[in-house]
Amino acid sequence: MQWGQTVETLEIEVMAYDALYLSPHFDDAVLSCGGQIYEQTARRERVLIVTIAAGEPETEVRSFFAEYQHHVWGLSAAEVVATRRAEDARAVARVGAELMTWSLPDAIYRLDPETGEPLYTSNETLFGPLSPAEAPLVAALAGQMRALPPASRVFAPLGVGNHVDHQLVRAAAEQAFASLLYYEDYPYIQWQPASLATLLQPPEAWEPIVCPLSEAAIEARIGAIAAYQSQLGMLFNGEEAMGRLVREQIAATGGERYWYCRFT
Repeated sequence: MQWGQTVETLEIEVMAYDALYLSPHFDDAVLSCGGQIYEQTARRERVLIVTIAAGEPETEVRSFFAEYQHHVWGLSAAEVVATRRAEDARAVARVGAELMTWSLPDAIYRLDPETGEPLYTSNETLFGPLSPAEAPLVAALAGQMRALPPASRVFAPLGVGNHVDHQLVRAAAEQAFASLLYYEDYPYIQWQPASLATLLQPPEAWEPIVCPLSEAAIEARIGAIAAYQSQLGMLFNGEEAMGRLVREQIAATGGERYWYCRFT
């Protein structure tokens, strides 16, 4: 099983990057790490964001759950992917990174290979265990990740919130890379802070690293998140509330926090 990749903004050269961010969806890397990415690129570091579940659905089969998501986003089925790709390109440009997109469909569109029925049809399934039918996909994505340009540091989602696509990307990254840094998935970390303890096991293995942010970096992150217009209502109840909530999380953490596991 292979999913192609496309470059949305800049032609990606096969050379080393200072940092590589694996983003399950169009917005995750910027939502979670936009400030530190801005700080890195301001220092003239090369940063590549790889947006993984960024492809068109392979069939016209849709669940009611997928159609409901489109309604919440204010988009028709025909315009969802193109609109969200354009949002992602604007957001990534705002923080100065380069962008690569892959053509794996979002979890809400993926089908059981045996039955042809949608795999994730409710919040309970979308935030539950990864379907056993997708076990081969983990290995396939890991293979693609190994073919990415080399990077000094690779950031993967920790999986706060338990979204299946975040689980998928983390599992594939752990197969593909010898060393990872794990970012706290925002806004899930703000919604479910207590869930962090369940992911950091055993506790003694995990070391937190806080990246303080300048005011320019905070403004860049908020401005970049604002590019995801289709998501602001669902995630934050609007742009004004988003800016306030992002600042609250940054203040509570002291910046943007990621984690290193010493036992890997």
